[in-house]
Amino acid sequence: MVRFTTKKIDSMTLGEQMKKLREERRLSLSEISKSTRVQVKYLEYLEEGNYSKLPAQVYVKGFLRNYAIFMGISGQSLLKQYEREQKIAQNIKGEDAGNKEIKPIKFSSFVVTPKIIIITLSVLFVFSGFLYLYRQVNNFVSMPRLVVMTPSDGSSVDGRTVRIAGVAEKNAQLFINDQPILVNEKGEFSEDVGLREGLNAITVVARNKFDKESRQTVSVNANYQNVESPSSGAGASEGEDAGNKEEFDMELYVSSNPTWISVEADGNLMYSGVLLPDSVQKFTAKEKISVTSGKGNDTHIKLEGKEEEILSSESGVVRDIVFTPDGRAL
Repeated sequence: MVRFTTKKIDSMTLGEQMKKLREERRLSLSEISKSTRVQVKYLEYLEEGNYSKLPAQVYVKGFLRNYAIFMGISGQSLLKQYEREQKIAQNIKGEDAGNKEIKPIKFSSFVVTPKIIIITLSVLFVFSGFLYLYRQVNNFVSMPRLVVMTPSDGSSVDGRTVRIAGVAEKNAQLFINDQPILVNEKGEFSEDVGLREGLNAITVVARNKFDKESRQTVSVNANYQNVESPSSGAGASEGEDAGNKEEFDMELYVSSNPTWISVEADGNLMYSGVLLPDSVQKFTAKEKISVTSGKGNDTHIKLEGKEEEILSSESGVVRDIVFTPDGRAL
């Protein structure tokens, strides 16, 4: 019997790749939306390739960057494929319009007279005046409105995230640390930002249609000492003593780039999201802790009483690496 070898051809669309990646990681659209702040309907449009229902490209590119960071994959490859597919869709639309019946142009006799010349020159003069006026308005237009209500500059938080909230000029483009953020019809915005321990600088920019910008930077100090570590025994009472001796602790952080991480302790999902560099997460379990990372060689693990180690030598995604009180499970 002759056997044939099947060769995989990577011809998936952007939407198919996103859907496959989501299903492989057992994530729902709602979970991705909660972590990336991208509305579920926009994630659906991207997976379906329904680009005509998406907002302006600057927002779509921001969606894809946040999605790539969350998934721990290359944002550039997603952006290039989106731009390529968007261009193909536009070309197809242009060809459909070009296939319409072209009616012959009928020319009538036309005689240039002094009156026509004067009218033409007058129209050009008026048009030049409007163009000059537009440029003057563009040069002197006021800066867009931007007010950051919370947090206040120089504030401190006991935690690993802070919510940035405020109001900007309606229809202005808004960016927080260079990431595009949607504002509602009233110009209000609210977004959670991950923090490193210590001093963090958060810059908010509002840009109007004339490319005029208003910029506001707030400094926030993050204190991790009062943050409780996620634990598989979260429901245990303080009276337990001997049972807690069987638990073991793990510290986890990434060293260079934001990376998507998933952690399960004793079968319970304790963390699923993006870690910023040097943002240390702590976990506790009785039997085992399972770690999945978008960048194995950039993820660092330290078990209680043991030396720090790298999760994997692989530079890409590594899944379900299990640790027990005795160390890495073989």
